[in-house]
Amino acid sequence: MTEASIKETAKRALGLIDLTNLNDDCTQEDVTALIERSSTPYGHTAAICIWPRFIKHAAELLKNSPVRIATVVNFPAGGEDTAAVIAETKQALEDGADEIDLVMPYRAFAAGRRGFAEDQIKQVRAVISAPAQLKVILETGELEDPRLIHMASEVAIAQGADFIKTSTGKVKVNATLEAAEIMLSVLSETSKEDHRTVGFKPAGGVRSLDDAAAYLKLADELMGENWVSSSTFRFGASGLLDAVLAGIEDRENNTKETY
Repeated sequence: MTEASIKETAKRALGLIDLTNLNDDCTQEDVTALIERSSTPYGHTAAICIWPRFIKHAAELLKNSPVRIATVVNFPAGGEDTAAVIAETKQALEDGADEIDLVMPYRAFAAGRRGFAEDQIKQVRAVISAPAQLKVILETGELEDPRLIHMASEVAIAQGADFIKTSTGKVKVNATLEAAEIMLSVLSETSKEDHRTVGFKPAGGVRSLDDAAAYLKLADELMGENWVSSSTFRFGASGLLDAVLAGIEDRENNTKETY
C-alpha cells in the first residue's frame, strides 16, 4: 500500500475494531488496560470484547463512554447445553453487556443437526432485546466446507443474528478471505430479500493493515462502498489497533496478535 492508502485504511479501521482480550489468563487489570487502549487521540474502537466475568468491571469504567461492551457465550466450544447458554446470556446482559457473541453449536450443525443449531440461536435471540445485539460465531475454519459456511450463514441470519462472525480465534484456522466472501455473499442476497441489515465480523488472525485492507476491499466490492460502518462491520482483534495507530502515526508496528 502507498503511504496515503496506509493512513486511509488505518483511519477507516479504527472505529470498526472490537478490541479483544479472550486470553485464558486475562485479569481484571488486563481489562482495565484494554479499556484504556480503546480510546485513542484519533478516535475510539467500536467495542471491547471480553470474558463475561469482567463485564461488571468494564461497565463501571465505560459508564460515560461510546465504546460498547461485547462478550462471548457458549465459547469457545459451541456446546449443546442451550439452557446454560441462555442463562449465561441473561447474566451477561444483566451485568451490562451490549453485544453477545454466541458460538453456534457448529459441530452439531456440521453433523447434520441443523434444527438444533437453529433452535439454540433462536432461543438466545429471544432473550436479547434491542439495543443489545447478537453476533453469531460460525467457526468457519472448523466447518471448512463452503456449502456448510453458506448454510450456517443463512441459518444465523434467519434466526435473528445482527452480525455473523467467522471465528472464535481459538482454532487452527480462523478468519479467511474465502469464508468472508461466502458470508458477505449471503448477506448481500438476504438483504435484498428481507430488507434487514446484518453485519459481518472477521475475527482471529486479522493482524495487519494489509489484512484489514483486504477485508474492507472485499466488503466494498460485495456490499457497496457505503455499506461498511461500525453498525455493519467489525474486526475482532487485539493487535490490529497497534497496527492502526502505527499507520496513522507513520511509524512501524512490531506488535503481535494474541487473539
